[in-house]
Amino acid sequence: MFTVSGAGKDSIIGTQLGYGMKIREMFGRGRPLFSFEFFPAKTPEGERQLFQTLAELKGLGPDFVSVTYGAGGSARGKSVEWVERIGREVGLEAMAHLTCADSSRYDLEITLQKLQGKTQNILALRGDPPRGQKRFEPAPGGFSHANELVAFIRERFGDTFCLGGAAYPEGHPESDSLQSDLANLRLKVEAGLDFLITQLFFDNQHYFRFVERLERMGVGVPVVAGIMPVTNAAQVWRFTKMCGASIPASLLSDLEKAGEDESAVLQVGVEYATGQVEELLAQGAPGIHFYTLNKSPASRRVLENLKRAGVQRRGQ
Repeated sequence: MFTVSGAGKDSIIGTQLGYGMKIREMFGRGRPLFSFEFFPAKTPEGERQLFQTLAELKGLGPDFVSVTYGAGGSARGKSVEWVERIGREVGLEAMAHLTCADSSRYDLEITLQKLQGKTQNILALRGDPPRGQKRFEPAPGGFSHANELVAFIRERFGDTFCLGGAAYPEGHPESDSLQSDLANLRLKVEAGLDFLITQLFFDNQHYFRFVERLERMGVGVPVVAGIMPVTNAAQVWRFTKMCGASIPASLLSDLEKAGEDESAVLQVGVEYATGQVEELLAQGAPGIHFYTLNKSPASRRVLENLKRAGVQRRGQ
């Protein structure tokens, strides 16, 4: 086991399993995984803040972090660069996002070649349509669906990479039904996925029912729960509209009471996310993936709350 500098005995997350390890090897060790997701910075100042946030969260000893690909694959080159820098400069395992958006098979193979030696972990996604487009259109010589991308990676690179995929507990926004979405998800897993990370959700029952359905279908890969502590009421409305997640009445009521008070909204979001994570871990979720929006305070406060409540990683 590799020790993360700055991750002391009091860390709620604990000691990182090891830089350079495949994520699938981190499961099944008697405790859940914790990870954080970041999006590409658009300016030098934003990039500086991103790496400052990474340094702050490193002390919590996450098992891995991930860097999104940018809308329409717009940050493809930067994504490869940041994955390497996070490993080299910060010392954290970084999972690269890879999407079909605006990429031919040739483009994808070149990107995968560049990722070799920089990370062993990839989140394989179809990607969102470019801004202004309602439907996803594959690039010439590219793929229309994530299962095609997963199969391509396995065909060309074998077991070089550990592959994760996206899951939607409330169904993909473009899907006709939850059942058809589950059928498509099964195709992705059968193509070669090692684990899944869910889109954000605020009602844990959606997650529990989703996992039960997958188990009945014979899909047995770990399903990591994606959690986003609310820090901005308007922002959460945009995200839920994009991904199809619902907001429970209790959370909605508390946010309405908080109004325009940013500190009150943050407090509501942190307390609600803390309750979510406590219940998810108590019922056996294999991991928690925090959508950080490139900021550390909310996720850090959730973890501090868990520590005060006596919630520790199993096996510690």
